[in-house]
Amino acid sequence: MKKLVLTLLLPVLLAGCATTKSPTGRSQVLLFDKTQMTEMGGQSFAAMKKEQKVSTDKQKVAYVSCIADRITAELPDQSLQWEVVVFDSEQVNAFALPGGHIGVYTGLLTVASDEDQLATVIGHEVAHVLARHGNEQVSRAQMTNTGMQLADVALGAGGVSNKDMYMAGLGLGAQVGILLPFGRDQESEADELGLELMAKAGFNPAKSVILWQNMAKAGGEQGPELFSTHPSHSSRISDLQALQTKVTPLYQAAKKQSPTQCKKG
Repeated sequence: MKKLVLTLLLPVLLAGCATTKSPTGRSQVLLFDKTQMTEMGGQSFAAMKKEQKVSTDKQKVAYVSCIADRITAELPDQSLQWEVVVFDSEQVNAFALPGGHIGVYTGLLTVASDEDQLATVIGHEVAHVLARHGNEQVSRAQMTNTGMQLADVALGAGGVSNKDMYMAGLGLGAQVGILLPFGRDQESEADELGLELMAKAGFNPAKSVILWQNMAKAGGEQGPELFSTHPSHSSRISDLQALQTKVTPLYQAAKKQSPTQCKKG
């Protein structure tokens, strides 16, 4: 019965979708418009702030905000006022959501040991938003059995609902216990776009390699890439090294402008 309903719904869903290109030229199928994604991002972020401890450490907040502000200043769309929140948690994690929201966990600051390394992570997460990966994920889920739970959203039959599912689709699966991780293509794309953003903002892209070496040490043993939706640490590091020739000139040009230094304190 579930498959029958999905078969009947699929033409309706596809009629409302847009086939477009990501910033790197990869084809994407997107079911949701900018307003819907902004609403999802805003509601998800509001829930996170209610459910998790927000840091009141002014030095840490200022440091993270400084880095995030420099990166978002390089985005093509400057209409958003990005909100940056530091969560007091040992999690080594960060995220960015549609609508202009960035969350960074204090645990990440122990692995990303300087501004360039933290900029690597923030740039990567902002790149997921820039490339509309959240929209792509929720759209993919919509067109599978998992996505049946989101049918009322796509059909406009009740606004944004099923909070946990769309939060997972936006990259917050670890927080809600639902596995909808970004795929390898999306992760690699976010690495490339994030590297460009950090370089344009005056952060040293060469430090991205050190960051992922630190991540590999902190993460322990990792299974083979074949069995993961994410690039292996070694593949990611190799790809980042290969991109240095492309992004180093962007960094050198940005450094001539003497960007604001973000002090960890």
